[in-house]
Amino acid sequence: MENQHTKNWYDRYYKIALILPALVLILSIFYLYNFTQRTGDIIYKDVTLTGGTTITVFDGEVDLDKVRADLKINFPDLRVREISDILTGKSSGFSLTTKAEVGEIRPALESYLGYELTGENSSVEFSGASLSSGFYSQLKYALLLSFLLMAAVVFVIFRDFVPSFIVVLAAFADIVMTIAVVDMLGIQLSSAGIIAFLMLIGYSVDTDILLTTRLIRKTEGGTINQRIYDALKTGMTMTLTSIAAVGVSLLLIYNFSDTLRQIFTILLIGLGFDIFNTWISNASLLKWHMEAKKR
Repeated sequence: MENQHTKNWYDRYYKIALILPALVLILSIFYLYNFTQRTGDIIYKDVTLTGGTTITVFDGEVDLDKVRADLKINFPDLRVREISDILTGKSSGFSLTTKAEVGEIRPALESYLGYELTGENSSVEFSGASLSSGFYSQLKYALLLSFLLMAAVVFVIFRDFVPSFIVVLAAFADIVMTIAVVDMLGIQLSSAGIIAFLMLIGYSVDTDILLTTRLIRKTEGGTINQRIYDALKTGMTMTLTSIAAVGVSLLLIYNFSDTLRQIFTILLIGLGFDIFNTWISNASLLKWHMEAKKR
């Protein structure tokens, strides 16, 4: 039996609750607009998307703070990270990335280290700016196409404009808010980071489809509030399980893999916003729509 106090509270305030997610979405869009005007793109990009050099040195005795301080004078965009053994946690070397060409950064690093870099004690990767730029453009198109295809499938499934639009809006809000937070944290996205946003589209839309299906297709099962509550129990179990799995994985690999750390960080942020957008904005908008149809 539905709790009368909860019912009265939710029925009274669910429209007002829409103000918060709407405000966050507007602020996120405004922030990203200003960010794009300032930086020329919607995200910070690492060398895999801009072009540049990555050098990995298999020497665990090097003082990374001194490497940064010494080389950043001539290479201000330099990023240095430690490489650790995943079993022992002991440092096994370091990796540095910069937009400079190999012929510029390699002699400077060799001069600092005091020995020549060879194929036995290091590895060097270089990607040209035009190639990286083309790859980035393809990833952007893939992300946009995936979102549009997801929207098309949603409209085909429900065949009702308003619920379908609400699902797509919630997924859009998840992506926009996550990008805004990623930019605020100063994370330089790699190709793996873009792929994480592709994964996030799927994570974002599944709970929205669950909620929408329970509300507009289920002919039995009580009132609108009861059906929202039933969907909430199932959906939160799904999302919290994913958050727990991603969170534990992030802690375990945090110092061992930049690629996995970036993917898990983006997913963790996006899943948090998914709870916010699904169970506040999506649920409230669908309830509003369903009650309007009844009237």
